[in-house]
Amino acid sequence: MNKQSKDAERRRKIVRSFHELSITVLADLVADEFVFGEIARVSREAPVLILKHRERTVVPGGGGNAVMNLAALGVNVLPVGVVGDDEPGTLLLEAFRAKKISTTGIQRLKHHTTTTKTRILAGMSHTSRQQVVRVDREPELLSELHPALLRLVDAAREYATASDGLLVSDYGYGAATPRLLTFIRSNGCLKNKPITVDSRYRLLDYEGATAATPNEPEVEEAFHTRIGHNDEALFRMGERLMKELKLESLVITRGRDGMVAFEKNGEPRVIPIFGTDQVVDVTGAGDTVIAAFTAALAAGADTADAAHLANIAGGLVVMKRGTATVSQKELLEALSTSG
Repeated sequence: MNKQSKDAERRRKIVRSFHELSITVLADLVADEFVFGEIARVSREAPVLILKHRERTVVPGGGGNAVMNLAALGVNVLPVGVVGDDEPGTLLLEAFRAKKISTTGIQRLKHHTTTTKTRILAGMSHTSRQQVVRVDREPELLSELHPALLRLVDAAREYATASDGLLVSDYGYGAATPRLLTFIRSNGCLKNKPITVDSRYRLLDYEGATAATPNEPEVEEAFHTRIGHNDEALFRMGERLMKELKLESLVITRGRDGMVAFEKNGEPRVIPIFGTDQVVDVTGAGDTVIAAFTAALAAGADTADAAHLANIAGGLVVMKRGTATVSQKELLEALSTSG
């Protein structure tokens, strides 16, 4: 058996073991709403299209999408987060329960708005749908000592004790923060377990995590610099992140340019995009990447294998429309054809 075959078989073994894992997810839970309308005519009131409503779907987005991706990969996932007592909150909980995902770690708050991103898509009956506008509904941020967030800490500690790792999905909505992570870790429940972070706005505040999976714009924003096509600058920023956060592993995703994986005491590894660069939809792709990366690390994979699996999962999900997931079966099939 040559090296490529050995690598492929080792990675398939990692993916097959996902069903043995439990992973806690501290998450900003988001409802992704998609409203599709068929173009009827141009309005007389303003130069805008009038759409005849055809269908509406609401699926877990943000940290909820990372939860759904872990479940699709076969992992026993334990989400911890907050939703409101509104329709989007109800639909999120129903979506989790339909996939047999525990919801006991999710706080449902009265008079709280579930973060909802509504995408309006337009098209003709036999044409592709194009997003024309997005409307976001966001709650007031909870204080970090709000009783609901303290209950999240208790739930996360309980889950983490019986889990193989923790994924933090921080979209800036207050339920997944560096301070909450510090509280959760303080009793030792995560000792020797991987802690992975996906943080949109405060990546540099997560010192002591095991791994992170930012995209290139997030790295640029963190260091107030421009990377562009300068690979040397990218490598410098990656090494700086590794050092400042004391990470064991780091993956920086670069869209159609694939990703770069960093590991402690190792050279950066450039990984080309999996599949075609003619993507269909990048919505939620980062959630898929961190889900696959976290599951692989929790299963004992090294950085190279975990990044390879995350890259394939990301390449598969961008070929799907909307907020989507990649299943364990799809990942195994892709490994069989690509190695």
